[in-house]
Amino acid sequence: MAVAELSPSYVNSRLSATQLPSLSAPVTNRRRLALQRRPRTALISCSVVPEQVKAPVAVPAEDSRGKPECFGVFCLTYDLKAEEETKTWKKLINVAVSGAAGMISNHLLFKIASGEVFGPDQPIALKLLGSQRSFEALEGVAMELEDSLYPLLREVNISIDPYEVFQGAEWALLIGAKPRGPGMERADLLDLNGQIFAEQGKALNAVASRNVKVIVVGNPCNTNALICLKNAPNIPAKNFHALTRLDENRAKCQLALKAGVFYDKVSNVTIWGNHSTTQVPDFLNAKIYGIPAKEVINDIKWLEEEFTEKVQKRGGELIKKWGRSSAASTAVSIADAIKSLVTPTPEGDWFSSGVYTDGNPYGIAEGIVFSMPCRSKGDGDYELVKDVIFDDFLRQRIAKSEAELLAEKRCVAHLTGEGIAVCDLPEDTMLPGEM
Repeated sequence: MAVAELSPSYVNSRLSATQLPSLSAPVTNRRRLALQRRPRTALISCSVVPEQVKAPVAVPAEDSRGKPECFGVFCLTYDLKAEEETKTWKKLINVAVSGAAGMISNHLLFKIASGEVFGPDQPIALKLLGSQRSFEALEGVAMELEDSLYPLLREVNISIDPYEVFQGAEWALLIGAKPRGPGMERADLLDLNGQIFAEQGKALNAVASRNVKVIVVGNPCNTNALICLKNAPNIPAKNFHALTRLDENRAKCQLALKAGVFYDKVSNVTIWGNHSTTQVPDFLNAKIYGIPAKEVINDIKWLEEEFTEKVQKRGGELIKKWGRSSAASTAVSIADAIKSLVTPTPEGDWFSSGVYTDGNPYGIAEGIVFSMPCRSKGDGDYELVKDVIFDDFLRQRIAKSEAELLAEKRCVAHLTGEGIAVCDLPEDTMLPGEM
């Protein structure tokens, strides 16, 4: 067992793995850190074969001025380069999360840190964004992550500055948004949250990876994603997603219940349009046991009426039962959305995501973020599915959601750089539970 003793000054510095000396020989797969914080010193212990290390390795400090502050045990580092040489772990990735002190993040962050989302060989650096009011809670989140001893979690930074948190981010999960207060008009919510996502778009444009993947969760998520991407012109518009995966998961659940099957037998479910009550859960293209859902569920009235309403109002029903909005299932759907982009889509299947409509094959208006069926090769990118079928019923419903998103776009024109805002929203379609 090789042990390097550090002075207290090392504990408070943010250390870079790229500046550390490599060990003289490859490290075994079992290499892990056993870190202890003490009043005067901190220890780094490495489980390596003794003959592989000629002498204890001192960990140098780097100048951390102007950089985000790391948290606690994550200020201590290790020789990642040596571990990478074993080819057992991938290169460290930076995952930024806004609203990191909230209920959704409280479920999601531990899934990410455990390897459930990006894989069991993917080291993670978490960059957590909160507000001045939530900063102590954010510290509590970091403490829980610290105490969970996740081997893959190599770094945690916390800040209230998006320019610090988004520095070098390869994934940005934008969860934080203002809730809709009593008496607040939908147009006011669009403007209030739109300002948040305009600022975050600018920060991403300035400091994030040029190929960062962005998933917008904060509502109204479709239009917030549009505002964000319009303020980040140096990042491909295709890299921005609005979360409609929870709606897809809910639709799969309802089809499975009606058909009397387990939900893993349900596939090819699409949510079209906006994350609102104009969304269109598509039963026409859905399959059960690989057979069209309409042939398995021989109840057209239920499919056309009750099915859609159940999906749209599921969140409100949950609030009535539990007294609060969904957090755990939302976190699961964010994890599902990421996994759909980092693992190949099963042959013949697809998944739903709110994406930029430019170049879409469905005739949907360009320049908005609209939920559509996607496939991925597992490289973080996606392509729109071309082999879908439409009927008049489906097209009419899609058109209504399209009109709503175009109206929302006009309402936030001042935030997308497209002129003066004109709000002519036809009706209030916020989903139950999001008011």
